[in-house]
Amino acid sequence: MSDGHEHTGHEHVPSRQRRRFPGISSRTYEHPADRSALVALRKLSGFDTVFKALSGLLPERSLRLLFLSDSVRVSDQQFAHLNVMLLDACYILDLEKVPPMYVNQDPQPNAMCIGLDEPIIVVTTGLVELLDEEEMRAVVGHEVGHALSGHSVYRTILLFLTSLAVRVAWIPLGNLAIMAIVTGLREWFRKSELSADRAGLLVGQDLQASMRGLMKIAGGNHLHEMNVDAFLAQAEEYEAGGDLRDSVLKILNVLPRSHPFTTVRAAELKKWAESRDYQRIMDGHYPRRDEDKDTSVRDSWRESANHYSTHVKGSKDPLMKLVTDLAGGAGDLGDRVRRGFGGFTGSSPKPPQGPETGSPDSSGDDRPPRDGS
Repeated sequence: MSDGHEHTGHEHVPSRQRRRFPGISSRTYEHPADRSALVALRKLSGFDTVFKALSGLLPERSLRLLFLSDSVRVSDQQFAHLNVMLLDACYILDLEKVPPMYVNQDPQPNAMCIGLDEPIIVVTTGLVELLDEEEMRAVVGHEVGHALSGHSVYRTILLFLTSLAVRVAWIPLGNLAIMAIVTGLREWFRKSELSADRAGLLVGQDLQASMRGLMKIAGGNHLHEMNVDAFLAQAEEYEAGGDLRDSVLKILNVLPRSHPFTTVRAAELKKWAESRDYQRIMDGHYPRRDEDKDTSVRDSWRESANHYSTHVKGSKDPLMKLVTDLAGGAGDLGDRVRRGFGGFTGSSPKPPQGPETGSPDSSGDDRPPRDGS
């Protein structure tokens, strides 16, 4: 146990008893898509070169000094309630070294875990003001999950290659290799958010609080106007609705985002919370950190492949259903695609008329989606 931790804050944890997970491995909560996306990212041509170059050039010390000088560091004296949550989250997930945590003045609700040598957690004032204690506890657990999984390194690289890169002339964002790496990093980070949401649930151990937090990130502090079941129904409608054109638009809409859509995150988390895997973890049966060295890369790949296979087969998305049907040898490719893009998934095709002959995205809302925390 490090000198900075000693689990000194645990006596301040609220009276509700929460299960602790000694020696827990991040493999316990990591989404299979998170792991496979990271493996795919590392295989990108030029990734190792860019990663090593940026790791040596990025101002790690400057980054820490920036937050130290222009944000409020969470401690017993400042934002003490957040400090208790941070210590509690590290205690529950058995993270020995407590990451420094800062509150940054920003009305946009957001949180992040960054840092190359050691992780730093940053939450905005907009998020602190939006969430209640139990909702915030899940967010702090989410960020501690990022820290335990080692996500902060790749998140920092992504941050410098995107939002901060505009201030650094030597980063050639127009370079195709860099663009591919940024796209790969974004795809991985979206998947890593699903893992961190699970970590947040393991820390907060209150599914309703996690759901409320995601709803507030999507719709603001108007819980009396929102309903969890209706919110989750949006995710169902989003996945199943429309034709192949909508499937393509979904892909295009999500590409520039760092986070998955909030309704999708809520649905994924609820599904995991109701799974046998989650119940086994809560019963104390989970992978330990000291077993990580013995894990097989092949087994991880197999688990990820099984996840994607199950996801595609069970998906209600028109594109995924087309892929499944074609894989099963059903129907003619040209005919299925024509019917899918024409919106005639359930009837015989007819010549499109009126607006249907226009641009595929003429009926969509092409405003850039807003990222959550």
